[in-house]
Amino acid sequence: MRIEICDVGPRDGLQNDPKILEPEVRAELVNRLAGAGLPRIEAVSFVNPARVPQMAGAEQVVAAIDRTPAVLYAGLVLNEKGYDRLARTSLDDVHFAFAATETFNMRNSNATVEESMQTAGRIVTRAHEDGIRATVTIGASFGCPFEGKVDPGRILDLAARLVETGPDEIVFADTIGVAVPKQVKHLVAEGVKLGRPVAVHAHNTRNTGFANAYAAIEAGASVLDASVGGVGGCPFAPRASGNIATEDLVYMLHGEGIETGVDLDELISVAGWLEDVLERQLEGQVYRAGTFAPVAG
Repeated sequence: MRIEICDVGPRDGLQNDPKILEPEVRAELVNRLAGAGLPRIEAVSFVNPARVPQMAGAEQVVAAIDRTPAVLYAGLVLNEKGYDRLARTSLDDVHFAFAATETFNMRNSNATVEESMQTAGRIVTRAHEDGIRATVTIGASFGCPFEGKVDPGRILDLAARLVETGPDEIVFADTIGVAVPKQVKHLVAEGVKLGRPVAVHAHNTRNTGFANAYAAIEAGASVLDASVGGVGGCPFAPRASGNIATEDLVYMLHGEGIETGVDLDELISVAGWLEDVLERQLEGQVYRAGTFAPVAG
C-alpha cells in the first residue's frame, strides 16, 4: 500500500509563525523537502501580505525553487486574484481553500460560502484550461472556532457540488484540530463515493491528528497533508495549532508497512534545519527522539 504525503510546511507551517522568513529561505525549505522525497509540496500561498506577512513574496519563492521533476509543486489561493498570480508562475497545482461555515469563511476569505463555491468552480475550470491541476479544500470540515459543530451532511453536500465542477481532488480539512477518528472515517468513506480522490488535512491541536490520519487511510483517503516539524496553524482561527508532523507521520506509516517514498532520515534532518532557522523547538517528536525500526508483532 502507498500513501502520498503533501508537505504543507512552507505554507501552512510558516503562515502562523512569529518569525518571518525571506523568500530564498522558504525556497530552500521547499528544496530540502523535495530532496527528502516528498512527492507533493505546498510551497506558497498567494494571499494579501498585509494580512499574512509570512507569505509575502510568493512569486520570488517559486522562482528560487530548484525544480525536481517527480515533485508536484502547489500554491494556495483564496480567490481569483490569487489564482491570477499563481497562473503566472510555474506551479503545477492550485489549492483553492474555503471554510465551510459563514463566520469563518468571511473572516478568512471575506466571502460567503456560496460565493466561495462559485469561485471554486471558476478556478477549477480556469486551471484545467491552463494545464494546471486543481484541488479544492473544504476548511473547518469537522468543526468551526466560531460556530461550533459542523454537520457532516453539509460538508458532503458541498463536496458533491464541488465534484460536479471537476476538481482533481477534494480535501477535508480539520483546520482547528477538533476531529476524532469516527468523524474522519465517516466523512472520508462517504466522500470517496463521490468519485474523486479524497485527501485529509489534519491538525494535532487536541492530540488526535495521527489517529485521524490513520482513520482516513482506512476509510480510503489517498493523500494526507502534514507539515515538517509539526509547525503551523491558522492566523484567523483562535487556538489553532500546528499540523501533524510529517516525519512523525512517515515514521508511523513506514512502521505499518505503508509506502510513502520519503527518506525519513533526510526528513528528520530537514526538521532539524528548520528548528535552527526558526530558533525554537518545533512541535514534532520524531526529529528529536530519532527514528527506530519497529518490529511487526
